[in-house]
Amino acid sequence: MVETATSKKVLMIAFHYPPMRGSSGIQRTLKFSQYLPEWGWQPLLLSAHPRAYSNPGDDQMGEIPADVPVCRAFALDTARHLSLRGRYSSLMALPDRWVSWLLGAVPAGLRLIRRHRPQVLWSTYPIATAHLIAYVLQRLSGLPWVADLRDPMTDVGYPENPLTRKVYLWIERRTVEHCTVAVCTTPGAIQTYRRRFPHLPAERFRLVENGYDEENFLDAQQHASAVPPAAGRPLVLLHSGVIYPSERDPVPLFAALAALRRQGLIGPENFKLVLRATGHDAFLAGLLATHGIEDLVEIAPHQPYRAALAEMLTVDALLVLQASNCNHQIPAKLYEYLRAGRPILALTDAGGDTAATLRASGIDTIAALDSQEDIMQALPRFLSLVRAGTAPLPPATVVASHSRHARSAVLAQLLDDVAGAPVALKAGAAAA
Repeated sequence: MVETATSKKVLMIAFHYPPMRGSSGIQRTLKFSQYLPEWGWQPLLLSAHPRAYSNPGDDQMGEIPADVPVCRAFALDTARHLSLRGRYSSLMALPDRWVSWLLGAVPAGLRLIRRHRPQVLWSTYPIATAHLIAYVLQRLSGLPWVADLRDPMTDVGYPENPLTRKVYLWIERRTVEHCTVAVCTTPGAIQTYRRRFPHLPAERFRLVENGYDEENFLDAQQHASAVPPAAGRPLVLLHSGVIYPSERDPVPLFAALAALRRQGLIGPENFKLVLRATGHDAFLAGLLATHGIEDLVEIAPHQPYRAALAEMLTVDALLVLQASNCNHQIPAKLYEYLRAGRPILALTDAGGDTAATLRASGIDTIAALDSQEDIMQALPRFLSLVRAGTAPLPPATVVASHSRHARSAVLAQLLDDVAGAPVALKAGAAAA
């Protein structure tokens, strides 16, 4: 990286970064690190050693800009590296299984601060240790800190374990009260935090939504060609990404599919649901067997990111699952769905941010995830619209507004605002 006396630098603390695979959260930091230089910000990446990832790969290593320094600090996965006969003390995984990253990241971060003199710290969830690292670095350096909360760290009954929840609450409070700006990805998350911390100024919380990457889609389009639904082959509905047993509970959907099959409205000859990279294959396979719909639903393995995008571009339709206990969240995958230009069936709560985003995009094919009856009414109608080519699709202007490039411009302006405060390094950072 070529540095000048006037270049602006941001130290980005992120666990989710290539060569990690299997999480849409990787794209947020990766694309920010690609596009921020266009607005005068040079990223410095502080991430974890690849050994900490359970499924590393080279899929997107080539997308890391050559002039972005990436420091991969010491980190272990407690469950894989510190367990004895598959068991480990819960105290070794507080706040999460990668808490050992703190031991390597703090001294590494101080060295980066001493060498590169960044104007701002930036850390991102959903690994709570990332905010813990940023909190320590902020206290030692005095640098302004942008905490990318994305979604609320805690909620009613989450985390379930009382001790883990107590630690999360402590980190959440330290993060929100000591950061300069707390960033959320949805309006609902901002409202949640404003209610939770009424003593803080409203401007403490800012919105930078998730998005999709146009360059990745253009590349994927070279290997994709959608085929209109036709007689003789089943219509393919795809869910791409993790299916959480609670937050994306598929049981009512599976029950609805079984009932629709008994009524003769769907069958393997005209319908197939593909669940790609679910993260809970064995759990879902058991549910499919219970409902007797193994021939209607395919559990598909993880595939490289561009292949996943190409699949979105070629299937007949796309499926969103989001429970009402996540009304203040929007799946990052939703923005890629919008860009893919395929019909979308959303099984989610009508009052949540996910449904609001879809309605604002002109998409009304929405049903309640927790209602078998609602799904049984919505799915046949949706399939009929897809086959007729009349399912609603978002306007191009709306899609373009959700690009990662556009989101990076928003973040760059926020960094400009935060960097306006005077920066004075504390002794701990200067001597590192």
